[in-house]
Amino acid sequence: MTSVPKQASAFRKGGHIILKDHVCKIVKMKTHKTGKHGHAKINFTGLDIFSNNKYEELQSATHSMQEPEVNKDEYDVIDIQEEFVSLANLEGESLELQIPKNEIGDNLRKGFEDEKIMIAIVTSAMGQTKITQFKEEK
Repeated sequence: MTSVPKQASAFRKGGHIILKDHVCKIVKMKTHKTGKHGHAKINFTGLDIFSNNKYEELQSATHSMQEPEVNKDEYDVIDIQEEFVSLANLEGESLELQIPKNEIGDNLRKGFEDEKIMIAIVTSAMGQTKITQFKEEK
């Protein structure tokens, strides 16, 4: 697990946060005023970067939350066999991942079958690695 603690009030919309053990992109933050017990609270809403599921969490503004390290890398699509895609980057590192079962996976497979040069954008965080985007090389 690669994450670092960060004060809840230091997070910003569009950043990454761990909500309920899921790596999420923050889509909404609502700050509640200081109550009778003395601390402002922040309501975080985020979308899981891998499954797109929505998660919410309420936290005191002065408490720490975990900020994950999220990496995005580009890989050339080398081959597609059944449900797996073989990838390689410019440094010669290779990777084999499951094709996403969504529109991204369908379009990646179609482009490869049409003999287009496809680039997979691979997102890694907290021990998970998935293809989250793609593009065609011109």
